[in-house]
This record gives sequence, structure tokens and C-alpha cells, in this order.
Amino acid sequence: MPNLDVDVKWWLRCPAHDENQLFSRGNGFNLSMIRLEQMQKPGSMITPLNKIDEKDFVADLVVRDYRTADVFKKYDIDYCCGAKWPLQTACEVRGLDTGLIKEELEQAIRTIHTSNALPFAEWPLDFLVDYIMYVHHAYLRHALPLLKEFLDHFIAEHRKKYAYLDELQQQFLGLFTSLPVYMKQQEETIFPYIKQVNRAWLAKEPFGGLLTRTLRKPVEKVMDQEHQLAVSALLKFRELTNNYTLPVNACKSHRVVFMKLIELDNDLVQHLYLENKIILPRLLTIEKELSKQ
Repeated sequence: MPNLDVDVKWWLRCPAHDENQLFSRGNGFNLSMIRLEQMQKPGSMITPLNKIDEKDFVADLVVRDYRTADVFKKYDIDYCCGAKWPLQTACEVRGLDTGLIKEELEQAIRTIHTSNALPFAEWPLDFLVDYIMYVHHAYLRHALPLLKEFLDHFIAEHRKKYAYLDELQQQFLGLFTSLPVYMKQQEETIFPYIKQVNRAWLAKEPFGGLLTRTLRKPVEKVMDQEHQLAVSALLKFRELTNNYTLPVNACKSHRVVFMKLIELDNDLVQHLYLENKIILPRLLTIEKELSKQ
């Protein structure tokens, strides 16, 4: 993983006050979570990228990849200021199977990269809707509660040191409480409607016009509300954290929280891009055509 001690502002070119810049890359900050494959000579094996050594110190593992913190938190292994033990020792003192913990750590740091070269605009509309549900909604349902735990713990211990943390917490709570409401509304009402209308249009059903007039849902309104909520929160995150720039001598917990916020930022920007720049315009075009019937 990139080291946040290095200047990361080249990832974060969007001014905090400029909403239009937020989507300039389509995939948000474009924070690279890809580890360059270290290829050996032709015909030889590829060097494994996600191997964990039980002799590595817990704190060093978190510095190398913030996602290991999820596993350490799960097993109550200290990874911050008091983490002065190799992984094997930390596991043994807790009666944990080092081999199993290594497997979980290696799974946690496995990188999956989605290229912005994918032709999202050409994907079938039904598939795009499912993609939002099974990729972005699933991510948020997993990531938001975890991030809240990390953020609450970090803020409780560092509130007096960093004055902006209370506002950061409030901004995050706005997302944490509101996004699940929008996701539920989309999955139960908006997305089924989009699929139904799209299928009627593709099949050239004679009742397509009647369908849009009688079953029409406030798709544009719901997506716009979700968009405004997320954009406002993300821009505030960037402003409060100086574009997620770590202070000198930041602790491991600080590093983990900022990396998780960047991860959330990236995912939400791509999520909103697909909804507002691809799905919504295509739906409005279909509705307009069906209304002529």
C-alpha cells in the first residue's frame, strides 16, 4: 500500500470547495490499491504479493497495509502504539492459531482492482443496477459499521489533540445513518422500477407508456438527494483532514482511519458516478420514449 508519509496530494487534486472536480476522474481519488507485480525472469514464478511472515511485527504489518487492522481488531490484537510484538508472539499469548491468522491477513490484503477503462456506459441497464447493489451497496453495508468503530475509538482517544475530529465524526454519522435509508429505498422501489421499465422498452411492449405513467418512481429525486448528501460529506472530509494528509508522527490508528476514509471516498465517487452519469440519463431517455406510446 502507498505510504501516507509520502505526499499524497497528487491523488487528491480536487479542491474542497469545488463539487464539479469531485467526479473529474470518474473513479474518485484514483487512489492506487494495486501492488506492482514483481515479475522474475521469463518462465519463472511470479513473486507472491500478499504473503505474511509470522516474524513481522504487528505494527509494521499495519503500516504496510492498513487493511490488516480489521483482522487485528477482530482478535483484539493491539496494532497501534503498544504493538511491539511479532505476529507469532501476539497470537501465542492470546492462544490463537498463527497459521489461521496469517490466512485471514493474507485474505484481507488481497487487492481487487476495477479499471476505469471498463465500458460501464455499454453495460445492460439491469446489470448496472445489480452491480450497484452487489458491489457498492454490499461494500457500504460492510465498511460503514467497521469504519464507525475505528473512527469512534480513534476520536475518543485523540479528541483533545485534533480540534476537527468532532466535526469529522458528525459528518460521518450523517452518512452512516442516511445512506442505508437511501439504499433500502433504491433496492425495494427504485431499482425494481428501473428494471421493469427497461425490460418493457427492450421488448417493445405496447403497455410501456402506461407503465411509466402509472408506476413512475421519483428516481431523479432520490438519486439527487443521495448525491447531495454524499458529496457534501466527502468534500467536508477532505477539507477537515487537509485531503487526508497525516500529521507528522501520526499513530497507526490515525493512519488506518485516514486510509479507510480514502477507500470510502473512492467507492462513493464511483458509485455516484454510475448512478448519476450513466443509469439516470439512460432511464430518463427510456421514460421519454415510452411516454410517446
